[in-house]
Amino acid sequence: MTWVDDEAFSPDQPFGPQTLPYGVVDGQVAVRLGDRALPLRPIASSFGDHADLVAADSLNPLLAAGRQAWTDVRARLMELTQASAAPKGATLVPIDNAVLPFAVADYVDFYSSKYHAENAGRIFRPNDSPLLPNWTHLPVGYHGRAGTVVVSGTPVVRPHGQRKGPVFGPSQRLDIEAEVGFVCGGPVTGRVPTSAAADHVFGVVLVNDWSARDIQGWEYQPLGPFLGKSFATSISAWVTPLDAFSAARVHTPPRTHPVQEYLVEDQPWGLDLLLRIDWNNTTVSRPRFADMFYSFAQQLAHMTVNGATVRPGDLFASGTVSGPERDQLGCFLEMSWGGRDKITLAGGEQRTFLEDHDTVRITATAPGPDGSVVGLAEVVGTVLPAS
Repeated sequence: MTWVDDEAFSPDQPFGPQTLPYGVVDGQVAVRLGDRALPLRPIASSFGDHADLVAADSLNPLLAAGRQAWTDVRARLMELTQASAAPKGATLVPIDNAVLPFAVADYVDFYSSKYHAENAGRIFRPNDSPLLPNWTHLPVGYHGRAGTVVVSGTPVVRPHGQRKGPVFGPSQRLDIEAEVGFVCGGPVTGRVPTSAAADHVFGVVLVNDWSARDIQGWEYQPLGPFLGKSFATSISAWVTPLDAFSAARVHTPPRTHPVQEYLVEDQPWGLDLLLRIDWNNTTVSRPRFADMFYSFAQQLAHMTVNGATVRPGDLFASGTVSGPERDQLGCFLEMSWGGRDKITLAGGEQRTFLEDHDTVRITATAPGPDGSVVGLAEVVGTVLPAS
């Protein structure tokens, strides 16, 4: 019987002893136990040589420490949180005031769902092939704005920009993209092979890559996303360690042709995650991450194959997670088919894109060891009127 008196801290709950995600609460590193958090600074002496890492005010020192330290700290946390007596100095606190848990270094966003890419191609280029020739050969991505990555719960102000015309003003087609993000750590290096991905990926978060489709549509040719994406990217307040997903690893979908040697994997790094998108408390989609065409190991290998480095605090995201069915789409562009079709919410409200004061919440779970369930902390945001 564990000393943690929280009903949500059980293996059949998303944030039980099998999950143990990290965050920052009250200016110190903490671990989430059910619906509360355990600050680690007061019990740092329990972690021996790693005391300084868990006593920090952000996750960045732990991210920089590398894979062996991550394994050691997690193993010690499992011992401490499942013991019958609490470690001296341990207290549980609310999770409501969790902040961005690490300083984001670089941010890269990929485009790795074949279903999403095909749908977007049919919407934007109805007379051409939905997939461009390079898509099945490499993980398409772009370098985003790290400075506008914000923690879950941060309101998002409707952005201004140029739209087709051109005209200038607030976006009229504000959208979301339900994604999975990967938080990097370990030594600074370039050219990370797929076999070394676990040495450089500390954990997993949910991502909402907010998108102004009308601004994006006017600006993105020929260079790609810019102001239509850079105004806000929301991530979870809690980082679920990569080690928590040992039972959720799957192969990526089969391919019609081989990939380049640097993208070949020696083990499966796809993840069996089930996402849920709630729009104003109406569940509108349940995308499956297992459908993603490229794994995070392949994305990291591609991101660094030219010599670009990966550093502690780097964040990269999967791209919109979409599936083959209407209730598995990961953005409102797809659900409304470019604004053509209405999406009906609870109470009969209808939408195509986001209106002011709309709230979007994205959650996800994965299978854990011995029939347990592993949770990814929610990412939620509410749209505020243009300033």
